[in-house]
Amino acid sequence: MTAIASAPVVVGVDGSPSSLDAVELAATEAQLRRARLHIVYAFVWPAALVAARPATEGAPEPATLVRAHADAIVAEAKTHAEKVAPEVPVTTEVADGPAAYVMLQRSRHAAVVVVGDRGLGRFEGMLAGTVATQLSTYGSSPVIVVKGASKSEGPVIVGVDGSARSLRALEFAADEAARRGTELVTAHVWRTPAGTGPGAIMPLVYDIDLLEADEDRKLSKIVKSLADRHPGLPIRRRLGRGSAGPVLASWSHKAQLLVVGDRGHGGFVGLLIGSVSQHLIFHAACPVAVVRDEQQSD
Repeated sequence: MTAIASAPVVVGVDGSPSSLDAVELAATEAQLRRARLHIVYAFVWPAALVAARPATEGAPEPATLVRAHADAIVAEAKTHAEKVAPEVPVTTEVADGPAAYVMLQRSRHAAVVVVGDRGLGRFEGMLAGTVATQLSTYGSSPVIVVKGASKSEGPVIVGVDGSARSLRALEFAADEAARRGTELVTAHVWRTPAGTGPGAIMPLVYDIDLLEADEDRKLSKIVKSLADRHPGLPIRRRLGRGSAGPVLASWSHKAQLLVVGDRGHGGFVGLLIGSVSQHLIFHAACPVAVVRDEQQSD
């Protein structure tokens, strides 16, 4: 293997099948990036177990059993990662603390953080409703939420909203597509004009074809600039009309990765973390990467 990138790919595990899916994708991601893979298992010590005494004389202390269980989880994950990507250096860590907090801290020095979409629910397990949501909202690095077994076929799809903040998501997606040797689909979902509050006045008549042509022009301008920066990368535009979350989720069935920014509101209807990104974390059919703006590190 050539020189190792300084920033690792970090993956959170909790012993669930979902977290092993995350390990598989993370190991592949580390291989593509020529990076180290760092496996993290984080949990809060169960107070009752730590305080309890062994049931029988000579039996292991409960805290020892809990630690052994944690060590077994990271060992299993490491073995799985080494089978997927034998050349990738792998390190492991068992951290004491809430999983969301620990993973947020690790994201400060990560190239990307990977978690499963659901877990066991034990010891602050890696659940989409907790860890992935916290990471996609407050993390310092991009986060990939894995949705079942990874696919090596299909394009990388990126949601484009026309805002300056979406450019980082666009670049992340272009780099991912180039590493994977696949097509990049720049996807924009737009809506017909609608009132935004009580008494809002909208035009009685509008031309759908003209509106769509205008949206396509905006997208074409963005794609041309991207193509100039990434010569040789196959890029395709795709327009849709409706609610961005459900439309992008429906397109995700044929993708190997779906990328969105953390928030938007530019020339298009914004891809907001509170709406589109969160909808996709729960409902997309492929892994979802949420890319935060680099100026927003907390």
